[in-house]
Amino acid sequence: MRLVIARCSVDYVGRLTAHLPQATRLVLMKADGSVSIHADDRAFKPLNWMNPPCTVREEAYTEHGAVARWTVTHGKSGEQLILTIFEVLHDHRHELGVDPGLQKDGVEAHLQELLAEHITTLGEGYRLIRREYPTAIGPVDILCRDAAGATVAVEIKRRGEIDGVEQLTRYLELLNRDPLLAPVKGVFAAQEIKPQARVLAHDRGIETLTLDYDALRGIEREGTLF
Repeated sequence: MRLVIARCSVDYVGRLTAHLPQATRLVLMKADGSVSIHADDRAFKPLNWMNPPCTVREEAYTEHGAVARWTVTHGKSGEQLILTIFEVLHDHRHELGVDPGLQKDGVEAHLQELLAEHITTLGEGYRLIRREYPTAIGPVDILCRDAAGATVAVEIKRRGEIDGVEQLTRYLELLNRDPLLAPVKGVFAAQEIKPQARVLAHDRGIETLTLDYDALRGIEREGTLF
C-alpha cells in the first residue's frame, strides 16, 4: 500500500463530473489497483475513489503552481480521476502482506451456514457451489447457481450497510473476469438492510434479500395466525 499526504485538487471525469478544490488530503493506493482520496473528517468513506482495474500515470505538471499530475484511468469504463499535486508532504510504501480476512460473529457465520443449507431461500432451482469461495481479495460468503445455471455471489451480513454493498461490488468485479464463472450477479443478504444500502445495491444491479434468522432455523413464531 502506498500512502501519500499531499496538497492537491481532484477532478473526476466520466459518467458524472466532480471537483475537489485544493486542500491537504490522504491518497491511498492499494495493491489491488484501487485509488481513494480521504479527508480527516469521516471514519471510512472516501471523498472520491476509483475501483480496480485501473492504471496510474504520474507526470510533471507546472501550471498554476502545481508540481505534478496523476491520472487514474479505469481499465473498463475509461473514467478518470485526475489529481493535480501542489505539494507532497508524505509518500511512503508499506507491504501489508496477506490479510486473513474479517472474522464473522456467531450470528453472521450461522446465517451463512443456514443459507447454504437452505439455498432455495434465494429462489427455486438454486444450487450451492460452495461456501467461502476464495478470491484474491477475500472469500465470497456463498457462490451458487440459479435455476438457469447463472453464477450468483451472495454477501451475508447481520446488518446490511453501504460498506457491505461496496465489498460485494469488488467481489463481482473480480469474479466477472473469470470466463468460467461470468456473468456473475450479486445478492446482498442481511437480517436488516439499511435503506441507503438497498438503494445503492439496486442501482448497481445487485438484488437484496432480508433474512429471517428464526425461519432459517425452523423456529415458528408464536402468536401468528398463518
